[in-house]
Amino acid sequence: MEEILTFLDQTFLGISLGQFAAAFGVLILTLICKKILGYLFKRFLNPLTEKTATLYDDQLVNSLKKPLELLVLTAGLFVAFSILQLPTEPYNLKLLTNSALKVLVTFCGGWALFNMIDLLDTWLEHWSKETESVLDKQLLPFIRKTLKTFIVVMAIIMVIQNLGYSISGLLASLGIGGLAVALASRDALSNIFGSIMIILDRPFKIGDWVKAGDMEGTIEEIGFRSTRIRTFATSLITVPNNLIANLPIDNFSRMPQRRIKLTIGVTYATSSAQMTAAVEQIRTLLRTHPAIDQEFFLVNFTDFGSSSLDIMVYCFTTTTVWGEYLEARQSLSLQIMELLEQMGLEIAFPSRTVYLANPTDEPVPAENEGQS
Repeated sequence: MEEILTFLDQTFLGISLGQFAAAFGVLILTLICKKILGYLFKRFLNPLTEKTATLYDDQLVNSLKKPLELLVLTAGLFVAFSILQLPTEPYNLKLLTNSALKVLVTFCGGWALFNMIDLLDTWLEHWSKETESVLDKQLLPFIRKTLKTFIVVMAIIMVIQNLGYSISGLLASLGIGGLAVALASRDALSNIFGSIMIILDRPFKIGDWVKAGDMEGTIEEIGFRSTRIRTFATSLITVPNNLIANLPIDNFSRMPQRRIKLTIGVTYATSSAQMTAAVEQIRTLLRTHPAIDQEFFLVNFTDFGSSSLDIMVYCFTTTTVWGEYLEARQSLSLQIMELLEQMGLEIAFPSRTVYLANPTDEPVPAENEGQS
């Protein structure tokens, strides 16, 4: 026994072997506690949260599991280093390990908060659906990214402070170069303000079919810096927010109805009575068509065209879906063709009638030449 105590009293780097053994034992115990914590989450907490109707507790448990395990390991390291009583000369190992442990604690807290942003995002999405709030799919990604960026920045600042650097000095140095930073980030800031204006003005949202300048497609994502538009050719256009915020935007998804405007030309062989009957029957057709909105439509004989007598049909469909609109337009056009065929009228096509004259040539008497 005395030999064992004598052996443990031996020192290495100013630390006894007994302290090393005790610190090692603490680390082993810490790893066991970490395993027990993981088992408790897997065996008890996860099955318990799965039985509930809400997803919030599941996300909360998953958000805290890994950071808590790392926090237990950090606590074990703190106890182990405290037992070792690390020297301060010639290098201050005690200060170095304390700073490292503070960084780990900061990382654990930041990691947990970072994971819980997804929980907040789920709650906000559920709340916005129930209250019909403006907090929709367009705004939620912006809030999520802003909060995550804020947590990361704050964690970095706390880590720098824990390492012994002066935050005030850092901010002062940033103030000296503030003008250069502002000039360099001018476009980035304008894009951020552009995204804020898009959210406030709400000219479109994710999923809308829009046309902005020469770009046309479906809004796929609205980010800090840019907006992504998926074109109908399935290509992806990335537009800086400061640019798209200043473009005229035609939002086709905001149309309450879609317009149908047809010009139907019949031949000049059509009589006035036939024209009057055709106009009335087309109006009757619109009144009975299920895909045509009944609040407003026009059918009139409008023009004597170069090769046809023109009837204007102006109406709106009850649907705004592009495919359904095309089906309604096709159905209406086919029924008008059938109606004209039943009336014996022909749809005109571009044509031209040429009249040839063959006047009798009468020679002018010689004595009258040059006289008027």
